[in-house]
Amino acid sequence: LAPLAMACYPAAASALFCAGAAWLKGRVPAPAFALAALWVTLDHARSFVLSGFPWATLGYAQHENAALLGLTAWTGVYGLSFATVLVAALLLPAARGGGPRPASFPGWRAALLRAGAALLVLHLLGVLLAPPRGAGPSLRVAVLQGNIEQGVKWSPDWAERTISIYQALARRAAAQGAELIVFPETAVPGSLDAPELLARFAALSRETGAKLVVGAVGLSIAPPGSAAEQPYLYHDSSFSFTPEDGLVERYDKTHLVPFGEYLPLRAVLERVIEPLARGISNLDLTPGATVRAITLPGEPPLRVATPICYELLFPDLVRRMSKDGAELLLGITNDAWYGATGAPYQFLAMTALRSAENGIWTARAANTGVSAFIDERGRVRAQTKIFERGLLVADVPLRRPGSTPTFYARRGDWFAFACWLATAGFAALALRTRRT
Repeated sequence: LAPLAMACYPAAASALFCAGAAWLKGRVPAPAFALAALWVTLDHARSFVLSGFPWATLGYAQHENAALLGLTAWTGVYGLSFATVLVAALLLPAARGGGPRPASFPGWRAALLRAGAALLVLHLLGVLLAPPRGAGPSLRVAVLQGNIEQGVKWSPDWAERTISIYQALARRAAAQGAELIVFPETAVPGSLDAPELLARFAALSRETGAKLVVGAVGLSIAPPGSAAEQPYLYHDSSFSFTPEDGLVERYDKTHLVPFGEYLPLRAVLERVIEPLARGISNLDLTPGATVRAITLPGEPPLRVATPICYELLFPDLVRRMSKDGAELLLGITNDAWYGATGAPYQFLAMTALRSAENGIWTARAANTGVSAFIDERGRVRAQTKIFERGLLVADVPLRRPGSTPTFYARRGDWFAFACWLATAGFAALALRTRRT
């Protein structure tokens, strides 16, 4: 039932758009702009309503449109949604014309001319507004793909084997000169807060001479009087190691997956459908305290962002990490849940937009794929195949020293909020037209 329930969320947005489009028809000037603003409003609402589920909003359809991607450094992915709907709406009269018959040809031709002009202007803006290509010094980075099947990932019998697989991959990466090695989300089937595992990965960092960013379970002591069922709180975390200092940072995922990492309204649902609630999760994960970039000590120190899996879907969350000084995005995820479907590739496209929005490279490590390197324009430069064990190593440019984050990283979803205002304005005009 889960995929059906999840499909209802974007379906509701599509239904609202269709209802709004029908209601606005014939009541507002510039209907193509009204439809584009309405779609962006609903796309943006999907990022926060009921905690948000902005999977595959319309703008991602343009993820390989290199000319148009420059808009995202100013508008976020919402500018691509707006452009897509605007051109489609301008073409609509041509589609309804039924072909170049004498009676319909003038309207058909005018629609094509308007759509073509909009297409040209939008792409020119994308080229002109794209962030500059120049980058700072390069860092040799490796992303690891252990390809651990989800069905055995948390099996005690596989724990040692899983760790050994990732240790071997890290040594291979170091042999290729990697200075920073990135492991996927929960690559370690346990907590690196445990002294034995902590010492093991600190030793691996010293042995390889590389900084490590490792996905694992984080632990913290439950505060007195909390509702936690056990003395510890559990987090989905990334642990960062350096050869000189061992563990230097832990980032805890702040935006959790509803029904996957926590059960909304657990107290209510456990009374009504206790077997289902318990089957989903016996114990909720706890979100981290704040969205932030982290610093890896060194000469010079390295400032990176480590959005974990689901967090990569939220443009505003990742741009706050960029605004916090991140020179590089390290996207760590476990896509094994999706199986052999289009979802891992959709997720890769969405991750690529985070690079384009923030004007910095992304090194993406996924348990079963797709692992990749993505440049500051949102182009995938290298990627793995899914369900294969391996690694990628590349020299990755960092953000230029002294450069400022992109306009989008600094100002956030101003374009989406402008579309909210425009939608409200068009609705007011429609109401006024209806009364008159």
